Amino acid sequence: MSIQESYQHWYQHPFIDPNLKAELAQMNEEEKADAFYTNIDFGTAGMRGLLGAGTNRINVHTINKATDGFARTILEQGEEAVKKGIAIGYDNRHMSYEFAMASAKVLASYGICAYVFTSLRPTPELSFAVRYLHCAGGIMITASHNPKEYNGYKLYDDKGCQLVPELVEKVIQNINMVKDELDIHPTLSEAQKQLITMIDHDIDEAYYKEVLSIQLNPDVDKSLVKIVFTPEHGTANIPVKEVFNRSGYQYVAVEEQCTPDPNFSMTKTPNPEEKGAYELALKLAEKENADIILVCDPDADRMGVGVKHDGEYVLLTGNQSGSVLIEYIFSQLRDKNLMPAHPVMFNTVVTSDLGEAIAKKYNVETEKTLTGFKFIGEKVAKYEVTKEKQYVFGYEESYGSLIKPFVRDKDAPQACLMLAEAAAFYKAKGKTLVDVLNDLYDEFGTYQESQTSLTLKGEEGAARIKQILSDLRTSKPDLIADQKVIRFEDYKEQIVEENGNVSTLSGFTKSDVLKFYLKDGSWIAIRPSGTEPKCKFYYCVKGEDKQDAANKTTAFVSAMKELSEAS
Repeated sequence: MSIQESYQHWYQHPFIDPNLKAELAQMNEEEKADAFYTNIDFGTAGMRGLLGAGTNRINVHTINKATDGFARTILEQGEEAVKKGIAIGYDNRHMSYEFAMASAKVLASYGICAYVFTSLRPTPELSFAVRYLHCAGGIMITASHNPKEYNGYKLYDDKGCQLVPELVEKVIQNINMVKDELDIHPTLSEAQKQLITMIDHDIDEAYYKEVLSIQLNPDVDKSLVKIVFTPEHGTANIPVKEVFNRSGYQYVAVEEQCTPDPNFSMTKTPNPEEKGAYELALKLAEKENADIILVCDPDADRMGVGVKHDGEYVLLTGNQSGSVLIEYIFSQLRDKNLMPAHPVMFNTVVTSDLGEAIAKKYNVETEKTLTGFKFIGEKVAKYEVTKEKQYVFGYEESYGSLIKPFVRDKDAPQACLMLAEAAAFYKAKGKTLVDVLNDLYDEFGTYQESQTSLTLKGEEGAARIKQILSDLRTSKPDLIADQKVIRFEDYKEQIVEENGNVSTLSGFTKSDVLKFYLKDGSWIAIRPSGTEPKCKFYYCVKGEDKQDAANKTTAFVSAMKELSEAS
């Protein structure tokens, strides 16, 4: 159908949601084109997009379509999977509860049990619930750290891990069998209604117990540190406070940001990767003379950290906080003789090399995956079966980590508790977490990690991003800002060494990711975002000191901008 035909089909359909019909009536031609030029993409990260009417939007009809495809996939797994059912969680965003209940109804219409939280919960607790209830999978309604205009839909397997690409393909095949999402309008029988069960307290208590179990020094002097905490209007509010209360840490919450507000009214951004997320927390920290600031994103899988150091608050990147956690956790495992025989840590191909260097010091192997914690979860599940290696940590540069794998996704409540413990432990030794990071730089060299993005919206933007990656792939630069490229990794095809030798890239699902290794020990990676209309550039820069690293970063960013503009 053409854009106009699709628009008219939606507008005139008897099952169209009345609120969406009212929105359709107000659309101009440009808005119609963007809302209907394509179907919203269901990719390896599920769906994420703007809320609103249309095939290219997140709404009850596109949610129903996705759930219909997931339900068909569960049916293919057999009667046992149907009985095990699906756990469903949701965050504070507009329509999250409605989408969760709509998903439950679609599942029930297929005879599949659905377990729905009575109120908003963190993404990691949904992952935990899948495992705790022995479900066949899970659904999380969330747009993570995206702006208020967005919502999204994540799918989980029976291990509480987001679906890996081969499983996503099966779901997509079943989604594509749906001829018209507007025709999915289940009216449940009394028997089908009984398949929907609401869950809450029992899951919470089991989850809190596991989170508290991660402590390595539970008797550390907690009075040494004062914490400022904000959930950014999201799902971390109750669980992080509960964990701190039960473990005895002193904290002050940014109360203006503790309400589950879908408009995020009291924050510039709910994304802890951006400075605007810390504004109110920084003001409160200065007032309270807090030692650390902990900022969680709306679905509580990511956590940002601010540290008071030499009288000022320093915001750590995800790579930096990850490195500090690695040093603390691994040193304590070693000192307490708790390090397993064959320890392994997981991170991604766009994560800093510093973490790997620290892990090597403690004889911990590092395995890298593609971007997306589902790949780390897949590795955890593999070694859980083979027993050949034992998980000790996993993290991404994007402010997400997992201390213990009773959850199979990033877990901010775990990270908050462990950072608080590390801050107290090092303060007893006269150090801040920034001191710990600087010690690591002294030991392994100065690393500066950063990220830039090129935002290109709409159909033309998507095509432009593909073109940039294609041009960089086919016309590989020999030099980037006067640094020689000594190795090129194309995660779709091959590895090219400095001497021209070519080998096949193995051990990774094919993905549109490029990585350039430079002679000075730095690297640059490029990939399209899986959740936003962006081309992302990642920089891991190794310098003689902080100023040298900063100068190099500026030069590399400028060089990549020129290369992308020339493509």
